Amino acid sequence: MFSKSRINEPGSKAEDTDTSAAPATPRPSVADSTPVATAKPKAAPSVLSSDLKVVGNLHTSGDIQIEGEVEGDIHAHLLTVGEGATISGEVVADDVIVNGRVIGRVRGLKVRLTSTARVEGDIIHKTIAIESGAHFEGSVQRQDDPLGTGTTKKPAAAAPAAKPAATPAPAQKAGA
Repeated sequence: MFSKSRINEPGSKAEDTDTSAAPATPRPSVADSTPVATAKPKAAPSVLSSDLKVVGNLHTSGDIQIEGEVEGDIHAHLLTVGEGATISGEVVADDVIVNGRVIGRVRGLKVRLTSTARVEGDIIHKTIAIESGAHFEGSVQRQDDPLGTGTTKKPAAAAPAAKPAATPAPAQKAGA
């Protein structure tokens, strides 16, 4: 019934069945339009050229490459700081690659300081890599969720509750 020659030959009936499946391809092509929509968010990274200075905050869910100067905070998925770039502000991204200068706090799941990096500020990370030759002044803190800020606010709310209890005691001494 079946022979190897029919399966392996270029003009075999297996290709004929592929052409018979062609009328069925319009149905998958409708499904193909959905993956096209998911392909749109994966755009090329935004690039700020070396002759550009931005004053203000930058927010994107995509990737950004800075070659110029930014005075403000940057929030992105992947941030690459070029060798000649300078950022003055907080950097928050899933992945941060610093080749240039950052003056401010760096928060990221993955932070990488290359040999040409100059960072003046604290780094909060999940994983970090610092190459030989990188300059860094600040503190380094590892957190499981360095992008989240809700955990630091809760202890601060508990501290003021304890202070009002201590305040009435000195007031009673002053009245006596």
